[in-house]
Amino acid sequence: MSPIRARATSRFAGRRLSAGRLLLSLAAMVLIPAAVTAVAVVPGLPPAVAGASVDSRWFAGYYDVTLESGAQLADSPLGTSAGGAVLAFVVAADADDCTPTWGKAYSLDQAAQTFELDRRVERMRREGQPLAVSFGGAINTELAAACSSVTETTDAYRIVMDRYGIDVMDLDIEGEMLADDESTARRAEAVARLQEERRDDGGALDVWLTLPVAPQGLTAEGLAQVEQMLDAGVDLAGVNVMTMNYGTDGSVAPMSSLSIDALKATATQLSDIWHERTLALPAGGVWALLGATPMIGQNDVKGEVFTVDDARALNEFATAQGLARVSIWSLNRDQTCGSNYPHVSTVATSCSGIEQAGASFATVLEDGYTGTPSARPAAVTDADTIADDAETSPYPIWSSRSYYSAGVMVVWNGSVYVSKWWNEDAAKPDDPSLNTDASAWTYVGPVLTTDSPFALPTLPAGTYPDWSADALYDQGDIVQYEGTPYEARWWSQAKRPDRSVLDHDYSPWKLMTGS
Repeated sequence: MSPIRARATSRFAGRRLSAGRLLLSLAAMVLIPAAVTAVAVVPGLPPAVAGASVDSRWFAGYYDVTLESGAQLADSPLGTSAGGAVLAFVVAADADDCTPTWGKAYSLDQAAQTFELDRRVERMRREGQPLAVSFGGAINTELAAACSSVTETTDAYRIVMDRYGIDVMDLDIEGEMLADDESTARRAEAVARLQEERRDDGGALDVWLTLPVAPQGLTAEGLAQVEQMLDAGVDLAGVNVMTMNYGTDGSVAPMSSLSIDALKATATQLSDIWHERTLALPAGGVWALLGATPMIGQNDVKGEVFTVDDARALNEFATAQGLARVSIWSLNRDQTCGSNYPHVSTVATSCSGIEQAGASFATVLEDGYTGTPSARPAAVTDADTIADDAETSPYPIWSSRSYYSAGVMVVWNGSVYVSKWWNEDAAKPDDPSLNTDASAWTYVGPVLTTDSPFALPTLPAGTYPDWSADALYDQGDIVQYEGTPYEARWWSQAKRPDRSVLDHDYSPWKLMTGS
């Protein structure tokens, strides 16, 4: 899965499933072409149905962190299902720099500053909402490939998991990473070490492998990823297969049918792997080790479309088999495209490309999936509220006497809020008598002990003329007020520039942040 999935090619490039081939695959699993070959499955009865216990089955869609911006804060909950969300994707800063980043677009610190990721994760933790972190994806460099040693790789993974206080790790391995034997071995050993560290500290680390799949099952390279993890001593929570991009013309069979075939074949393959290593399957059998992640709506292959009806069919199968996990790529895309987007057959990052008629893929697929990713109850963190203090707060303290434009952040009663529209003398951000729709404010998360105090940018005295209440200013004039630079947007006199920090709409000044 990729943060920007606009490629028109399949993971199984060059392969197409004809109607004749599909019939053969339904009768007995066959090999797909050698370009990317799936391992043949011996025909026979499918693994026994039992599956994960009902209360441990979980749904959590992938949430593409790299698409975030501060303006989205009021409209983008990280995840509303019982299973929370899978944050994607942590990758290396560069091919030879194993510093963890979000999609190479943001460092971990930049993500905290730009779209409040640390604060929003802490909010979910305090509210008992679980989260998982996904490493890898279809583009960029997975950490194990950029790091030069197992120790470096372990450290990189630990930095991320510890920073966000998360105990579920998802490893999305695809593309070139599948064939990289050195990084595969390094990754497995690093994950085994990290898992052992957590156990020694009295904690836990659940590890999921997310892999591409064909209707005939996992490829040889995918199976090798599973085997390497097990042989390194990793206790795998499960294998999540990407039920998408099969390389069909869209008319061979519904996407749900191809996905169900893929899950059945993978179940047999995993049963064999566990049997070969004399490893005990979970109490629910192999289905308790399996997950499925469809790409909702338009897939990367133009002819392939995963519809809401496909979602219902997949959910019915998953529920009957007791599939442990269901996800989607991605929560950001779970909506009908707007009328101004005419290219619906081209994959968009913020909509599905199909008419959903008000339905939500997440709602359909999470039906019956009420557990959490770790199968452990999400612990609600009860932390002390940090007192409001203008000297230490990360944003200005809210005041009924100030004007606030949409998108402005404030602090009130130990919490951070973002303004949804221009307002003045509105109700307090935490007014308990107002619901979310009626309030001018959206709760973002708590003030953190790690927050830096709010401060405006300053320049050396004399860089620009000091503002004067007596002077007349025209558009483009630049002044300093208490050391901070501002640029005039239109003619004004006696209008203090610092008012523009909170009121972007009506102040004749704008804060110069790039000086």
